[in-house]
Amino acid sequence: MSTFRISLHQAIYSLSDALDLVGVTHIHHGKRVAYIAAECAKQGGWSPDRLNALFQAAILHDCGVSKTQIHARLAQFEWENEAEHCGRGAELLEGCDLLRPLAELVLRHHTHWDVLQGLKLPQTVKLAANCIYMADRIDISCLTVRGSEANLLLSKDHIRNLIVDRRGTWFAPELVDLFMEVSQSEAFWFALENEHVSGYVAKWMSESEALDIDFRELRNLVQVFSRIVDAKSTFTREHSDGVACLAHYLGELMGLPERTCEMLELAGLLHDLGKLRVPDELLEKNAKLTAEEYADVKRHSFDTFSILKNIHGLEEVALWAGQHHERVDGSGYPYQRRQGQISLESRIVAVADVFQALAQTRPYRGPLEPPAILAILKDEAARGRLDDNVVAKIEAHLMECYRASLPK
Repeated sequence: MSTFRISLHQAIYSLSDALDLVGVTHIHHGKRVAYIAAECAKQGGWSPDRLNALFQAAILHDCGVSKTQIHARLAQFEWENEAEHCGRGAELLEGCDLLRPLAELVLRHHTHWDVLQGLKLPQTVKLAANCIYMADRIDISCLTVRGSEANLLLSKDHIRNLIVDRRGTWFAPELVDLFMEVSQSEAFWFALENEHVSGYVAKWMSESEALDIDFRELRNLVQVFSRIVDAKSTFTREHSDGVACLAHYLGELMGLPERTCEMLELAGLLHDLGKLRVPDELLEKNAKLTAEEYADVKRHSFDTFSILKNIHGLEEVALWAGQHHERVDGSGYPYQRRQGQISLESRIVAVADVFQALAQTRPYRGPLEPPAILAILKDEAARGRLDDNVVAKIEAHLMECYRASLPK
């Protein structure tokens, strides 16, 4: 089993970028919430360890939201069943050793303070979760103001009053008091602009040292990304896992080193990360996409690469994942590379993606049996689109590949 040197902060930052895609119009919401919460905590003199955990949980607090329809509700100050995404997010983080300490904060980030007080949790956990909740509602109020094209400074007293009115009920009194102190200055509000909050988070990211993470731990971390993507549609559920396992197996069949096969598995898990931007209704559509809709879908592999390229140590994984729709004859997207410009690993992920998609139910058809899948792959290879050597390995090991592509 290989070891990878990865910055956890860079990975979390990239996951936050992926979550931004779901909102489309609410870009950097998680980063702004992290900034607001951190500024309040600094004012309160929180220790570096508490502050770091708060920041990580704040930037990931909406990781339970994959669907654009659900994300639209986040702009409301309060709505029915708002805690559902908290539970989904906490469940995701619980499955990852590196992120498990954040799960309770994400679970409680929409819990009112007067309810939190009755729960058997450490006071530090209650305060951190409630700080994220308060910061989240502050940013949502700011988004509402921006939507009306009003100057944020002209509305700061209104936003501050919304929070003060819920002091002791929704929000802990001490947290409200800290917010009132830090939000007096104009600079606090100016820093919420996208370019400034990005710089704030980038500074936090730069302060993290890279860790030696074994493949199992890294796979669990990466799987948080893939499960958020696969949750967008019942038709793509567990697709990334299937592509990952098949890509790993095909790498072995092609005689690639074990570390490369592990990286292929990571690329398979991450290849559709950019689909978080795609509207839910396009993934669920049971008819042919229009030219405009197809254009929206075609950018997802570009978005995948754009997000992953920022994680040092996973540059090759980012490239292989981002090229999974390239084709040997140059007819693919988004770069329209040809065989000599596409690595073997990218070609393996491309074949694994097509195979697994054909083995799954889609809105417009049921799952195909192995012989039918192989016939389509051979036709694509004959037309010069898929790598014929990779497809030949599938033909020689068809049932093994089919079993590798199915959800475990």
